[in-house]
Amino acid sequence: MRLNIEGLEVLFPYDYIYPEQYSYMVELKRALDARGHGLLEMPSGTGKTISLLSLIVAYLNHHPAELTKLVYCTRTVPEMLKVLEELRNLLKYYEQETGQPLKFTGLSLSSRKNLCINPDVYPLRDGKAVDGKCQSLTASYVRARASSDPSVKTCDFYDGFDQHGRDQPLPNGVYSLDDLKELGQRKKWCPYFLARHAILYANIVVYSYHYLLDPKIADLVSKEIQRKSVVVFDEAHNIDNVCIESMSVYINKRIIDKCQENIQALRTTIDGIKQTDEARLRQEYDRLVEGLRDAHVARETDLRLSNPILPDDILQEAVPGNIRSAEHFVAFMKRFLEYVKTRLRVQHVVHESPASFLKDIFEKVYIDRKPLRFCAERLRSLLRTLEIADITDFSPLSLMASFATLVSTYVKGFTIIIEPFDDKTPNVINPIMHFTCLDASLAIKPVFDRFQSVIITSGTLSPLDMYPKILNFHPVIMASFTMTLARPCICPMIVSKGNDQVAITSKFDARDDLAVIRNYGTLLLDMASVVPDGMVCFFTSYMYMESIVTAWYEQGIIDNLLRKKLLFIETQDAAETSMALHNYRKACSNGRGAILMSVARGKVSEGIDFDHQYGRCVIMFGIPYVYTQSRILKARLEYLRDQFQIKENDFLTFDAMRHAAQCVGRCIRGKTDYGIMVFADKRFARADKRNKLPKWIREHLKESLMNLSIEETVQISKKFLRQMAQPFTLVRHALYLFCPSDYLSVCLSTCLTICLYVCLPV
Repeated sequence: MRLNIEGLEVLFPYDYIYPEQYSYMVELKRALDARGHGLLEMPSGTGKTISLLSLIVAYLNHHPAELTKLVYCTRTVPEMLKVLEELRNLLKYYEQETGQPLKFTGLSLSSRKNLCINPDVYPLRDGKAVDGKCQSLTASYVRARASSDPSVKTCDFYDGFDQHGRDQPLPNGVYSLDDLKELGQRKKWCPYFLARHAILYANIVVYSYHYLLDPKIADLVSKEIQRKSVVVFDEAHNIDNVCIESMSVYINKRIIDKCQENIQALRTTIDGIKQTDEARLRQEYDRLVEGLRDAHVARETDLRLSNPILPDDILQEAVPGNIRSAEHFVAFMKRFLEYVKTRLRVQHVVHESPASFLKDIFEKVYIDRKPLRFCAERLRSLLRTLEIADITDFSPLSLMASFATLVSTYVKGFTIIIEPFDDKTPNVINPIMHFTCLDASLAIKPVFDRFQSVIITSGTLSPLDMYPKILNFHPVIMASFTMTLARPCICPMIVSKGNDQVAITSKFDARDDLAVIRNYGTLLLDMASVVPDGMVCFFTSYMYMESIVTAWYEQGIIDNLLRKKLLFIETQDAAETSMALHNYRKACSNGRGAILMSVARGKVSEGIDFDHQYGRCVIMFGIPYVYTQSRILKARLEYLRDQFQIKENDFLTFDAMRHAAQCVGRCIRGKTDYGIMVFADKRFARADKRNKLPKWIREHLKESLMNLSIEETVQISKKFLRQMAQPFTLVRHALYLFCPSDYLSVCLSTCLTICLYVCLPV
């Protein structure tokens, strides 16, 4: 299908288009035309990915001077594969329509663990182990040594790429991770470094958020991507949390002990080199006098992590004299480590700012702020000079150096909290230092400043006005789209009371109320009696789920549930959860039916789809507020209030409702799907909670579906399921979209006929 989006010809690889897809492309084009950033919310399952790709590929094709590259960021590898498959179909459609292939290259980039084909490396499976082994085979000094000593082992695949792959660009086409590995096997090239090299000239790059948001990785991988690029963060409802995690550091006694071992190993290595090759240390010293930027040698393979964000003026300065020589730097790090070790000897919680930390370290051990700022890059230079074979062993010391650099670079937006024990084991002395980022905008600001357009999109971004505040940017486009349906296949309901009229809520003071627990059990039992196939239940936390299930077992509810469906429970163990999911799907497919009990903010709530028979009903037991007694959360709430005037309750409710929407949205993955969404807490009926749900859920949440009892909920569910069970047929209809100049732009006539396949009841 050919579309005209405000003067831009767009090829869309399907026979029909939904109105919301058309509207989405219109708003996206306006953001690209304005060379600004956008915030777009569109329901999952309505073709958001293909709408993005169709519009941006057309824009790249028709305006190559204005836009040169699409960087598509996803959360998981399966999502990455899905994007590449849609892109492959789109490029095939271009070839069918135009008679010649589009000269575009699209590829994915992932970690070494997912791309390595060296039989001596990839069986290690663990990411850090693979990275370390790869480093020991591909580092420049290892290869230099191998040129004079054939007994030194290197990676044949990297050598092949280094000799032949750099000068041969990838042929046009789409390359998934498997395609890159197959190409690597055929040409004897390393797929990982081939992809790293190819992202510089590829038209479309698909990779993880962290390749742009984590400064240590972004500086290594993404620093040379052109400014005239559009960056898309898909499923970005949690992007603020990703930003904060990428800039935060946590240090405990175990890391301190490992750092001490690292320092001793560095000392031994330095002493050995002084005996045999002191000139190497002298050359490094001379380079560092000129500044860190001149110390950049063979960075591509020599170190997996680089320094956190540093101002350019610091990188141009000479390294302070007290850390310039290798021995002095190691002694400096030992002093810093001993200071941090003494700070962990606490009997009570300590909460301080980076400025207070720097003042205390200067007064007690006379460590100045300036040398601390250079620690991460100075350690990187030293590890390369010493030709350390496996840098993975030095990860703890790299973490400590990153902490030193961050704490001395950022005065605002961070806090330091030292606790004598971990929250998970409050009775065991296990001190931990949290250097926590409070401002998500610090990690994403370089992305906004550097690239022409950044698009943040997801199915659950409501309320939209919160994201510009917490990410501190100014979008030129903000829009939320609804879902056009040929039948009412979404049935959201708010259950506020049991059949005994006792209010249902997960509020802390009502969590141990046996009447509430019994009503929750009755709701699940009655819904299991009428809902076919699979049901998914979400609880507010693992602890709450455990207490509820225990009480249900004592009340006999579990035994009654097992007579109707099989039960599976998500745990904090990834392998156990994967097994539970596999068996849950098997039970749903063979007609036995099953119930999966999960936790909001867990693995199941974010990345797993429960389409069709795998999720005919989702029940959200309570509002998934984050643990409000967390000192880190309190510090962040205080920062948001002071810096962005965001009230604590507004942010907590926003955060809880976006996770609730993510949970219940798992059951609708397309317009041919249908499902029941049950919000089991009386507080969902309040306007301040309800209005923070996405528009596409809110519009189906009528007054008659709020404040329901369990019996009313069951009766409405029966009626809804009977309606959905009626036979349907695909009928072709024509939808005429008239063209007001401020909304739809069509050049051929005053209206555009778009053929839609919609499901209508017979």
